Amino acid sequence: MRVSTFQFRPRKIRYVASALAVAFVAVFTVVAILLRSEWTGAYFQLSDQIAMVGIGVMLALGVLLFARSRVRADEAGIEIRNLVGTKRFEWDQVEHVSFPDGASYARLELPDDEYVTIMAIPAVDGERSVGAMRELRRLKAGAAQDA
Repeated sequence: MRVSTFQFRPRKIRYVASALAVAFVAVFTVVAILLRSEWTGAYFQLSDQIAMVGIGVMLALGVLLFARSRVRADEAGIEIRNLVGTKRFEWDQVEHVSFPDGASYARLELPDDEYVTIMAIPAVDGERSVGAMRELRRLKAGAAQDA
């Protein structure tokens, strides 16, 4: 039996997050440079400038968390990596893979009315997300037939 692995990452969110990260670092660096260029009534030191750049870097890293989302699936189960953590579910633990009307992201329906958001499949990716949902549903259906 051939094991096929499906992997999907968002496209538009990664572009926007990358652009925002660059903008945060650039803006906070410019502000840090301008802190000591003109008298404002406050005394800014080198440490204040370094802290300002550090704030820009921290904001950029926070925005880049949105770019790390990923979904990986095979015949055995599905692995979802969202902002902070990664979770793996076997297909027999999953009731449905759905994309509710008006939702921003797809989700995994679990028993007892629980669900896990799949941030790797956003609505803004349009047809790419539709294709990803079809592939996940195909893998789930194949696992149900094998069981």
